Amino acid sequence: MPHHLMNLRHVPDDEADEIRALFEAHDVVYYETPPSRWGISMGGFWVHDDNEAARARALLEAYHRQRQEIQRRVYEENLARGGSGGVWFMFRRHPVRTLAACLAIVVIMGLSLLPFVRIG
Repeated sequence: MPHHLMNLRHVPDDEADEIRALFEAHDVVYYETPPSRWGISMGGFWVHDDNEAARARALLEAYHRQRQEIQRRVYEENLARGGSGGVWFMFRRHPVRTLAACLAIVVIMGLSLLPFVRIG
């Protein structure tokens, strides 16, 4: 019976490439299904064998732990340099784009809620 190891929806290309390389370096016999263009099927990495699934999951767990540490370190360095931040950072850096996005959100919410407001 196939074992689903990992969902590929919203996975960056570099992460998927690193996982493929990890599996190939450790001789994990896997196959891959791509995510659909419309988001209906999730795609992912799969294996058939139970033992192979346990070994692949252990490799994935170690890989994700290492990737999380690296990405957290990169984010903290970027934050310390002033290269990233929250809403106020975006507003200071791109005020017109941020205001346009906020205005679009308010308009969409207003149009979505308008039928319910008229009922009452």
